[in-house]
Amino acid sequence: MRQLVSEGKSIRALCRKTLPSYLTESEISKIEWINGDIMDTDFLFDVMKGMEQVYHVAALVSFNPYRKKDLFKINVEGTANVVNAAIEAGVKKLVHVSSVSAMGRLRKGQAIDESMYWTRETSNSNYGHSKYLAELEIWRGIGEGLKAVIVNPSLILGVSDWDNSSSKLFKSAYDEFPWFTDGGGGFVDVRDVVKAMVTFMDSDISGERFIVSAENRTYRDVFSLMANEFGKRPPHKKVTPFLAGLVWRIEWLKSTVSKKEPMLTRETAVTGQALVEFNNNKLKQFLPSFEYITIDQSIKDVCRELLKRKQAAISGQQFAVHGQ
Repeated sequence: MRQLVSEGKSIRALCRKTLPSYLTESEISKIEWINGDIMDTDFLFDVMKGMEQVYHVAALVSFNPYRKKDLFKINVEGTANVVNAAIEAGVKKLVHVSSVSAMGRLRKGQAIDESMYWTRETSNSNYGHSKYLAELEIWRGIGEGLKAVIVNPSLILGVSDWDNSSSKLFKSAYDEFPWFTDGGGGFVDVRDVVKAMVTFMDSDISGERFIVSAENRTYRDVFSLMANEFGKRPPHKKVTPFLAGLVWRIEWLKSTVSKKEPMLTRETAVTGQALVEFNNNKLKQFLPSFEYITIDQSIKDVCRELLKRKQAAISGQQFAVHGQ
């Protein structure tokens, strides 16, 4: 939304109870906000009437086995609702944000590309399964005449509330989380994901899916870069498969009592040990001038902004105490 506002686009945004905190008051004022839910089919059609382009970003990201039903309802049924409403409303083009999880990430010795899809043998993730089935709804829409592009980002790095989303990685580094695994995967800056989405939307490209991933790096390397940028101690204790298996079982027991999201699940334990590579050549073939922000630079930018926000929050608290 920030990118579209900067380009002077007229935006209608679907939101739930609160407006996003990462936008400035000026940006918020330039957007038409509609409260609602993608599970409401009649509402979706009304919202899309008169709209030319739709970015479908709404989804649930969870690796908690107790949220399996929610995952498939929101990610699959919700996407079907979006596709149906877009077709009925005469939307000119849709960009759907999927995930590399929809391609099946457990492929030993193989670089993952856009020809690959989720199978039970290549993924232990209900989330990945739900995103794969959501993509099938997009392909159905394309078969019914809808122009659409699917983007499959790898792990996205960006500034957000670091108690939620992938920004938790930065908080772990700041808190000097000591553990690391031999695993790794693809990483990409949020600004590059947005750039790819907007570029594909404004192009004639349709009926394609694209991996959006800047670099393949190990988790230890990425956490060490974050920790160093924060001036903290990098991870230094190796997590063995046995230890990971023990921890996820303990977390499972704790979550059954507390009903809270477990810190580690069987799915994330397996994924964290896997060394995965992604082939990003297709995007560069379709967009030859596209240049990724390096992961080193992305981590520097995010860490500096998070530190700035943290310092501002501390200053605000001190001012409030002084005022009292």
